[in-house]
Amino acid sequence: MGCGRRQPAPSPSEILPQVGPTELRAPEAFGVISDRAERSRALFLEASRVLLHPRCANCHPDGDMPYQGTGLQLHDPPVLRGPEDRGIVGMECTSCHQDRNVELTRVPGAPNWHLAPLSMAWVGRTPRGVCEQLKDPARNGGKSLAQIVEHNAHDELVGWGWRPGADREPAPGTQERFGAIVAAWVETGAECPSEEARP
Repeated sequence: MGCGRRQPAPSPSEILPQVGPTELRAPEAFGVISDRAERSRALFLEASRVLLHPRCANCHPDGDMPYQGTGLQLHDPPVLRGPEDRGIVGMECTSCHQDRNVELTRVPGAPNWHLAPLSMAWVGRTPRGVCEQLKDPARNGGKSLAQIVEHNAHDELVGWGWRPGADREPAPGTQERFGAIVAAWVETGAECPSEEARP
């Protein structure tokens, strides 16, 4: 080993506590990352474990049909986005999806059930791509970062991801923990990870 050679800094995944696939790290755990921008990027990667999970991504499709299940299966029966992201006449989302899960028929539901606009398509995007969409008011429905935090932490449709009913796999963690991670990401500068970074 030569004199003066610096060892590369450990990656966030090497210094953060390990968690299972159904858990999310607490925002405080990211305090071990001293560089504020790097901490922000690591927090977003943690948030992307929820954002890109099928419970969320299925309703953020890259086309005019939602997905279902955990393997990007097209919605069955076939439905289309429609002009206001709520289905087409005669096949509106709320024709089947109520304001709550209907256990007997296994039809999921939550208040205000609808697709995200195409400008917020996440399927096929990297964490960086999703991060850039979230920060861009032209693509996020005109929301400020504070409104993005509020939406993720408290919106009932977002919350459905952790209470999907039947035998559906929920998103990792809880909505409360997810909201705290998104808030911590914003508080540390809302930095986006590199294009190749993955959680």
